[in-house]
Amino acid sequence: MTVRSLFFIALAALTSVSFAAEPAPLRVMTYNIRLDLASDGVNAWPNRRGWVAAQVEWLRPDLFGMQEVQPGQKADLAAALPRYRIFGEGRDEQGAGEASPIGYAAQRFEFVEGGQFWLSPTPEVSSKGWDAAYPRIVTWTRLKSRGAPVVLAVNTHWDHIGEIARRESALQIARWLKANARRCEAIVLLGDFNTGLDTEPLRTIVQGMPSLRDSRGLSKSAPFGPAGTFNEFKSAAVNDTAIDHVFVGTGIDVERYAVISQVIDGRVPSDHFPVLVDLTLAPCR
Repeated sequence: MTVRSLFFIALAALTSVSFAAEPAPLRVMTYNIRLDLASDGVNAWPNRRGWVAAQVEWLRPDLFGMQEVQPGQKADLAAALPRYRIFGEGRDEQGAGEASPIGYAAQRFEFVEGGQFWLSPTPEVSSKGWDAAYPRIVTWTRLKSRGAPVVLAVNTHWDHIGEIARRESALQIARWLKANARRCEAIVLLGDFNTGLDTEPLRTIVQGMPSLRDSRGLSKSAPFGPAGTFNEFKSAAVNDTAIDHVFVGTGIDVERYAVISQVIDGRVPSDHFPVLVDLTLAPCR
């Protein structure tokens, strides 16, 4: 082997190491799209499903969690967004009712495994927990892409009535993450938590899983958009409290955070604004 050949082999090896050490970018979104209710009138799903799909396509998250997604809505989005795969079934028997699915870019990620459980004392079966008004679920996936850590994505929708249910949901998810998260996985917890950051349930989940951190507070650039995320189908948030959140584990930097308060012809695509974050995932060491 010539000296010249050895030089190019060494150069290729160094280049490979350099690229492997680069943090991997990841765009993540959480979005409560509002269930399909005819009583919403002008804001019913048939009048805005095109907007929701167009938002996703334009914002181009690599990974997203949605809430209040009924089977027909999931089918509409799957048809309109062929570059994504959407995983997760409804909270009722036989997969009916509202789901909290996870969508991911099929060209980027390989699906490793996934599942869901109920936020209740009987998490393996469709059930309503504690003082919750409705059954509530958690959907999770492991997603693999070349040259980046495996992403453990967890998406949920907490109860809007039950205070005990929200606290117990926090404890249950923290326990699940402790038991199931693996070394070097990038943890991303998404959802409509129906509560603000300064409340007991969210303090509970962060204390129960200390590696979890709020993406808004970590953002390297100033957060963009309104502070609040619930809008009641109005063009502005009803208050300054975010109830939709993205939490990230260790080894993840938050480059940008935004609440996308897009208005189309005086209307909004959902009664929540989507939360969009740009992350970088450090290589495992």
